[in-house]
Amino acid sequence: MQTIDEARIDEFIAAHPHWKADRNKVALTAEFKLPGFAAAMGFIMEIAVHADKMNHHPEWSNVYNRVTITLTTHDAGGLTELDLQLAEKINLISARVGA
Repeated sequence: MQTIDEARIDEFIAAHPHWKADRNKVALTAEFKLPGFAAAMGFIMEIAVHADKMNHHPEWSNVYNRVTITLTTHDAGGLTELDLQLAEKINLISARVGA
């Protein structure tokens, strides 16, 4: 899979400002705050189902009601369209659950 260029990354971030690119623009990260721990776990599990179907798995951490998600395509050495597709799905889920 081919990495996407900086212009595409900048375009995505402009449309989705809660996602941040790392310094080298090889990963995107966003933090989501949910009502509580159970809601955070439900959010993670729903994302996990979609990520598994896509065969594209995020890096994430959870502390009580906060979920931090980092997307990158390790095999490609940076960001790919697959990362942006998963970020879009995460955005839809987060909007629905009020994250």
